[in-house]
Amino acid sequence: MEQGTIKRLTDRGFGFIATNSNEDMFFHSSNVEGVQFNDLREGQEVTYNVGSGPKGPRAENVQVAG
Repeated sequence: MEQGTIKRLTDRGFGFIATNSNEDMFFHSSNVEGVQFNDLREGQEVTYNVGSGPKGPRAENVQVAG
């Protein structure tokens, strides 16, 4: 699994993770596991798997680290 930090969350049910490669990774609320999307906060450390979406790479299986 990859690790990153939540960079930005939207009120439309998606967000972006700052990755170790300095590229932001898109994620959708349907790919969050273990917590509700509304419980996530910017700056929080997360783990995820890299998947493929209709517009390119996306984070899947997003979980709060720790």
